[in-house]
Amino acid sequence: MRLNKIKSNLIMVLVATVLAMGVSMPIAASDKGPKMTKQERVCLRKGNKLYEKKRYAEAEVEYRKALQSNPSSEKAQFNLATALMRQGSVTSQENDDKNPMKQAEGILTNLAKGAQDKNLRGKASYDLGNIAYGRQQYDQAVEFYKHALRCNPDDDQARHNLRLAQLKKQQQDKDKNNKDKNQDNKDQNQDQDKNKDQNQDQNKDQNKDNQDQNKDKQNQDQQKQNQDQQNQDQQKQQQGGMSQQNAEQVLKAMQDRERATQQRINAQQAQQQRHERQRTNKKW
Repeated sequence: MRLNKIKSNLIMVLVATVLAMGVSMPIAASDKGPKMTKQERVCLRKGNKLYEKKRYAEAEVEYRKALQSNPSSEKAQFNLATALMRQGSVTSQENDDKNPMKQAEGILTNLAKGAQDKNLRGKASYDLGNIAYGRQQYDQAVEFYKHALRCNPDDDQARHNLRLAQLKKQQQDKDKNNKDKNQDNKDQNQDQDKNKDQNQDQNKDQNKDNQDQNKDKQNQDQQKQNQDQQNQDQQKQQQGGMSQQNAEQVLKAMQDRERATQQRINAQQAQQQRHERQRTNKKW
């Protein structure tokens, strides 16, 4: 834990170092290299003096004058890019053409690819590496610093920044992997919850189906039992037998007839008794 904290503090110090040295110094208007016009040389010197005084916008004007005198001047192009970088911001939108950093990046890209001066190609790649680093595009920064070292193997600052960019890229990849892993775990948990809900729904549906099946089976059993009883009754009738229900009906009919017969007999006896009383009471 303590080692990680020390490593983190070290990286912060190195970051500050890169930001402090994020822009190369303008190239001097010396007689070395391609031949320069007098106007080009004068403008470059004026621009460099203004740059040293941190008057970057005025230095930009002088560098553009030098390019008017010699549009193919690689020194004037590189110095113009350094002045633009001082006025721009790596945190601005990359597609913002009004951002001086965007203009500087375009100039440096052309120089890193096609400048005749190998040393200047290395400087342009180094500055592009710093721009990419400021945008936290560490994979691109690593490639730019490597290209700068291929052009200038003795560039200790490019080597230093390369190591820092590699450390930051490792940390960035680690953070990305952890983030992806956490997202995968989150997705997996969501899938498990979804499957759990689906299983619960399936179990509910299965239970309901089972209940419906049991109910249907009970109804079928009851219907079968009733049908069997009816079949038994029919068989008894066909065999000359009588079902319980029919027997009860016959018994009731017999009882009703017997009761009616008894009532008639009682009525006749009562009528005969009246006749007897009348005859007995008759005066002779």
